[in-house]
Amino acid sequence: MEQFELLKLIFDSWNEEVVFVDTNHVIRYVNAPAVKKYAKWGDMLGKSIFDCHNPDSGQMIREMFVRFENGENDILFASNEKHLVYMRAVRDKQGKLIGYYERFEPPVVK
Repeated sequence: MEQFELLKLIFDSWNEEVVFVDTNHVIRYVNAPAVKKYAKWGDMLGKSIFDCHNPDSGQMIREMFVRFENGENDILFASNEKHLVYMRAVRDKQGKLIGYYERFEPPVVK
């Protein structure tokens, strides 16, 4: 089994959504849970992340992208009773930003 196929199977087995976006804000990977959750958007591959967000969220994404360019790696994007949503930078071996993805976690129980 080729490495990409193995990674795809791993990400598809997760319960949480993963949507990877390149530095041009184009969606390049969507795991199976994300395909299901965002079905109303149809095939998201190749679309701009901004086509899937309202203007306020789009502005927040642009601001986080600048922070990624300045070296940050993990930024809390949203928090509610259902989940925490983080944006996570993806960098190559030299540390160059190649994209980012949304990462969901369960809410903090107090």
